[in-house]
Amino acid sequence: MVFPFDQAVLKNAKPYLPVKLDKNVSMEKIALVETNALNLPGIYIDVSPIRLYLDGEILAPIIGYTGEISREEMEKSEGKYAYGDISGKHGLERFFDEYIRGRRGAELVEVNVYGREIKNLGRIDPVSGYNMTLTIDADLQRAAWQAIEGKAGSVVALDPRDGAILAMVSSPSFDPNLFNEGISSELWKQLQSNPFAPLSNKAISGQYPPGSTYKLIVAAAALEEGIISPETKIFCNGFFTLGNRTYRCWKKGGHGHVNLHQAMVGSCDVYFYTVGKMLGVDKIAEYAKRFGLGDLAGVDLPNEKKGLVPTKAWKLKKKKEAWQMGETISISIGQGFNLITTLQLANAYAAFANGGTLWRPYLVKKIDAPDGKTYKDFPPVKKGELKLSNTTMEIINDALKAVVNEPGGTGQNAKLAQIEVCGKTGTSQVLGLPENEKARRRKVLSAFHKDHALFASYAPSKSPEIVVAVILENAGGGGAVAAPVARRVLSAYFEGKKKEKSAGKSEKPGESDNRRNLDGDDR
Repeated sequence: MVFPFDQAVLKNAKPYLPVKLDKNVSMEKIALVETNALNLPGIYIDVSPIRLYLDGEILAPIIGYTGEISREEMEKSEGKYAYGDISGKHGLERFFDEYIRGRRGAELVEVNVYGREIKNLGRIDPVSGYNMTLTIDADLQRAAWQAIEGKAGSVVALDPRDGAILAMVSSPSFDPNLFNEGISSELWKQLQSNPFAPLSNKAISGQYPPGSTYKLIVAAAALEEGIISPETKIFCNGFFTLGNRTYRCWKKGGHGHVNLHQAMVGSCDVYFYTVGKMLGVDKIAEYAKRFGLGDLAGVDLPNEKKGLVPTKAWKLKKKKEAWQMGETISISIGQGFNLITTLQLANAYAAFANGGTLWRPYLVKKIDAPDGKTYKDFPPVKKGELKLSNTTMEIINDALKAVVNEPGGTGQNAKLAQIEVCGKTGTSQVLGLPENEKARRRKVLSAFHKDHALFASYAPSKSPEIVVAVILENAGGGGAVAAPVARRVLSAYFEGKKKEKSAGKSEKPGESDNRRNLDGDDR
């Protein structure tokens, strides 16, 4: 009989501690060991708990997965782990491993000269890990997963009143149960080399130009700084000229004379080119940072990215080059160096929707001890204030409502029958295209060079309860592709509220039995 094991582990093993020779053994091998027990002194079969992830790939980017600790991790753990221990590798499993992994037990036994146990001298029982209650609403999470229809990208739903994350979907995903029995090197390589990055939580790690969703911030800055009034009209003939460079509006024939409301509804690029030039990049950056961009949102997950809010100083330090006015033009419509995550986009719109408070988005509501008593609560944490006037808020809120509900609005695909949805579409370029129209049409783009589709929304327009942000990679226009995804998520939320109301419940979604639990174990 042959057991596969690491010779280095066996060489460095302490004589009084057991060494795992094999794992996930078959029933045939178990029977063989038991049958030959007399000839195998010191070798025994042990049973260890493993995770069963019932929601599989739907929650995998959030929950993560567990696996046997590596030699490197064990050496860094300062005695907290032993060879063969299971630890969190990804997601909440990793971030809160010390809470939910529990404490291993031990037995003190007396053995004879042959290593056989002759007397049990005592036992330390294992201690179960703590249980975590999440803010995720299971029904809404499934609805968001179904709405994205397997496209590469992510969806985030927030409660703007406190920053609770109601849904967070990243697609494609992976089945965390694959890691329970030790994933094969071949499958691991496939997951790592997949160009659609299933192991990455795109909601917090994917970074994208915000496109026209950024116009909310530019509009707020322009109104607050007195650069424009709501009545200020700018003529759009389809292009904007700066020196010998031409910047196009998405609408080839132009929008004509438009004020701020009309520019937001029709997403007029020329209007915002003009306004952005008057503001300047550093003033735009000042307001973007108020909305939480360019900084970690602070969610309870590893590998969150900051995104990027460019400034003149940033470019000089990073690229050793002076800032160019043409770069401000691109920044004004969310292109250029701008980068955001889906969570940042959702949180920025949540801050606007709730009247100006920037919350830290959170996933964990509380941690309970094994006896059921609450060990730790996670109350909402305020990160900052937008400091926008009520007038500015009202003007932009009306415009965002019109984007979805007025004729000609670019976000009409997010419209609901009985709920007023506010939102903004966005389409961000992955690859710069030639200015010449004929050359543009001849340019053939690969799948990974097509535009990203974005949509940020909140509802109802008065006293908003939910924010939904969608970013779909290389999918096309935000209004055509991302807005319908948001509509399905918003619809699921309000349908869920109706069902709860008819059932006589008063909780908001996420506070009922739908709220997800991550049970601790005794790994």
